[in-house]
Amino acid sequence: MKTLIKNGRLIDPGAGRDGIYDVLIDGEMVARVAEHIDEDADTIIDAGNCFVVPGFVDLHVHLREPGFEYKETIRTGALAAARGGYTSICPMANTKPVTDSPERIQWLVDKANEDSVVHILPVGAVTLGMAGEELTDIAGMAKAGAVAISEDGKSVMNSRLYKEALMAAKKAGIVVLDHAEDGSLMGGAMNEGEVSKRLGIEGISADAEDLITARDILLAKTTGAKLHICHCSTKTSAKLIEIAKANNISVTAEVCPHHFTLTDEDIKADDGNYKMSPPLRSKEDKVALIKALGNGTIDAISTDHAPHHADEKTKGIKAAAFGIVGLETALSLTMTELVHQGLLTPYEMVSRMSYKPAKIIGIDKGSLAVGKVADVTIIDPDLEYEIKASDFFSKGRNTPFEGYKAKGKVLKTIVSGKVVYENK
Repeated sequence: MKTLIKNGRLIDPGAGRDGIYDVLIDGEMVARVAEHIDEDADTIIDAGNCFVVPGFVDLHVHLREPGFEYKETIRTGALAAARGGYTSICPMANTKPVTDSPERIQWLVDKANEDSVVHILPVGAVTLGMAGEELTDIAGMAKAGAVAISEDGKSVMNSRLYKEALMAAKKAGIVVLDHAEDGSLMGGAMNEGEVSKRLGIEGISADAEDLITARDILLAKTTGAKLHICHCSTKTSAKLIEIAKANNISVTAEVCPHHFTLTDEDIKADDGNYKMSPPLRSKEDKVALIKALGNGTIDAISTDHAPHHADEKTKGIKAAAFGIVGLETALSLTMTELVHQGLLTPYEMVSRMSYKPAKIIGIDKGSLAVGKVADVTIIDPDLEYEIKASDFFSKGRNTPFEGYKAKGKVLKTIVSGKVVYENK
């Protein structure tokens, strides 16, 4: 089966390409890339005026299965990923039961092979049951297919135990995805500041994130482990990462679209769809995050896709569950807020959504060079539309971006040479 993509602007940081090229796919692989390809193919896709890019890689999603299928399943989450242009996604371990053993990793691999239209890259828990008391079999999970470990949803507060986890991860050759929040400073429902005071809602201080970010960077320095800071939300966190990189510590980081699009000042009413962890921060934090993303201090854009049932998000901010969905809005928010504003180039956008995330977890993705697996996303950069939760493939409708006017949309997603999503 051959597919020929013609006339698109191929943006491929992995191969150093940015220009008008044709791409020939033969079976699951990229067979040829050239300025003009005149060859018979089973399918010809005209990508004129579109971006043709390596499929996006999301380091940070919650698929909820097993245990919370009423929120999301592997199947629905994968469909949402494909609609958002993602071809590879990393589901966190906070399921029921927790993904905390080689057997649970293998179950996820097998289930994904049955139900998923995109590549599922498992993330194992740091501690058994995510209880923060005893390390998992990190080497065994890596052997079973885990690309990383994470206690996402909370931090391992026992520093000695976390140091041991970092050393074990280094030995196993995998990265640690770090949810940096000090549990002893949590308890609030939104950013601590003037808005929380005005709304009479207990706040979460930036200290909660900054303290654990600093601790874990120091542990990464002493262990030599690969540490990835998830969902950065504060200016100090970004500065700490900048300092770590300047000192050659093996630290990378991500930011989520909601943190570079919204601030706590956008919360006008008691709406649970604005509740997330970490929370929406100040304008000053937002500006710092965008700057850090632009200069490479922050390496990647991830979604922290966190679907919930409507009943869990319609209780107001105080009582609502933490988290919003993000797989189906990330590209559009990034294009609208950053690329069309001149804050990121299209090349930088693709690097941070595909090439660099792939490098962080050490997978051979994020490039459309000849011989690579044909994971492709085709984007109309100028297509304007209104975000509507009712259109989502995800079971989750919990988004603060209902009615948001976006510019830039995924038209097709191709996984291993097969079209798995097409905008209608």
